[in-house]
Amino acid sequence: MKTITLYPSLENVMDDFNQYVDSFFNDFHGSHAAPASRLFGRNAGLPAVDLRDTENAYVMDVELPGYEEKTIQVHVDGGRLTIESGQQEKASNKDEGRYLIKERASRSFSRVFQLPENADPAAITASFKNGVLSLEIKKRAEAQKRLIQINS
Repeated sequence: MKTITLYPSLENVMDDFNQYVDSFFNDFHGSHAAPASRLFGRNAGLPAVDLRDTENAYVMDVELPGYEEKTIQVHVDGGRLTIESGQQEKASNKDEGRYLIKERASRSFSRVFQLPENADPAAITASFKNGVLSLEIKKRAEAQKRLIQINS
């Protein structure tokens, strides 16, 4: 396995429709367009994730606007990377009044990713800035490409 994948791979009724919509948008916007499953499928309402494969590491950026660093947990168990947050803390002060309109939702979430075989679970670093959680997952040294000098 060469890439990080969502774990477990769940099937649902919307998958065929989402793949169809994804292929439609990919024809116009390229393969990096947001998948339909982010809007309609099993990942609807979950934080958006960007994942890059660099020479020495995988870099994952997770959008978490409105979340505080102290409510986010990242942990590794074997080959699984989990990012989760409990319900956001809410003050219960009666002087705050009652909502007339409430469109912003803050809820708990959990996303689990299967790490590729060449990822080093012991060499993961995390930072949180401007509502974006950034993870750098180093690749094992033996799995990285290296140039071998040919001697004559």
